[in-house]
Amino acid sequence: ISMLMSIELILNSVNINFVVFNKYLWPDKLDGIFFTIFIITIAAAEAAVAIAIIINLYRSHKSIDVEDATEMKY
Repeated sequence: ISMLMSIELILNSVNINFVVFNKYLWPDKLDGIFFTIFIITIAAAEAAVAIAIIINLYRSHKSIDVEDATEMKY
């Protein structure tokens, strides 16, 4: 869960950078806003896939610890 939260925080910081740079460098264009919306949709899809992996990991191993899933490494 902490890895998923870390990735979400990184993507949110990228979104803030896109919006701020777009506002101050090119206020008449909406490119930063479009990139932000695109990243939000990618983050939602990534969260859905990660939750599905966590559910399947719990069903097969009865644990969500990454260290318990050794066969996923290969």
